[in-house]
Amino acid sequence: MANTTSAKKAVRKIARRTAVNKNRRSRVRTFVRKVEEALVAGDKTAAQEALKAAQPELMRAATKGVLHKNTASRKVSRLAQRVKALNA
Repeated sequence: MANTTSAKKAVRKIARRTAVNKNRRSRVRTFVRKVEEALVAGDKTAAQEALKAAQPELMRAATKGVLHKNTASRKVSRLAQRVKALNA
């Protein structure tokens, strides 16, 4: 357990930051899940709309440090590829 004042403050800060990051990560997963569900249903317009909404959310998570930049880019790329394949 933290003893010093600064360590106690650090614990509080980490707890706040963890809560924010957890919320962001959850939000990203929700947006990605909507794209996945549209793909499974075979609804190309819904999949395109969901991808359009998910892309900025993924990149925002990368900017905020919740995801690595390359991870977010990879996820966007793979989802876009699947949406494109659905159209063909």
